[in-house]
Amino acid sequence: MPMDWVESGGGPLLAAPASQLARWEGATDDEGPEETWGDYGRACAIDGYIGLVGIGGGQGLVLGDEPATTTYLPDERLFVRWAAADSESDLVDAARHAVHGVEWQEELDWDVDGAVVLFDSAWPGATPEPGNHLNIDLSPGRYRVRAACERDDRNWMILVQLQPVS
Repeated sequence: MPMDWVESGGGPLLAAPASQLARWEGATDDEGPEETWGDYGRACAIDGYIGLVGIGGGQGLVLGDEPATTTYLPDERLFVRWAAADSESDLVDAARHAVHGVEWQEELDWDVDGAVVLFDSAWPGATPEPGNHLNIDLSPGRYRVRAACERDDRNWMILVQLQPVS
């Protein structure tokens, strides 16, 4: 069964708390320097695979580095970011295998109050691009977010995993 994927127009993707979604304004001005691009500029300023950005009373998780098409595997609590692969099924299978032995390169803690929405950070949260966002059901709490770039002979992906912190 084909999976749902979120694509970027060239910048980072954002997993924003559903409760704070309307507070994300997206790109307010993309003609001037990055710091004038509004919330989108703040997401673009994140250096690395992952980072946090304030949204209202919460935090959004920025998926940075590459504007890679991304899906979410709920059983593994894993964002899979497609850099290169022959097929969706090959990439997803490789990601499910790789997550057990990958050397994580970045980590941070992220507090969420429940469900989040993954979308292109250039769009306003109140109206994410139709057909290009994912609703992700998360339990409220703190998560350890780990990220790594992983390659094998046929697939290249960025993995971002959420682990509940007790």
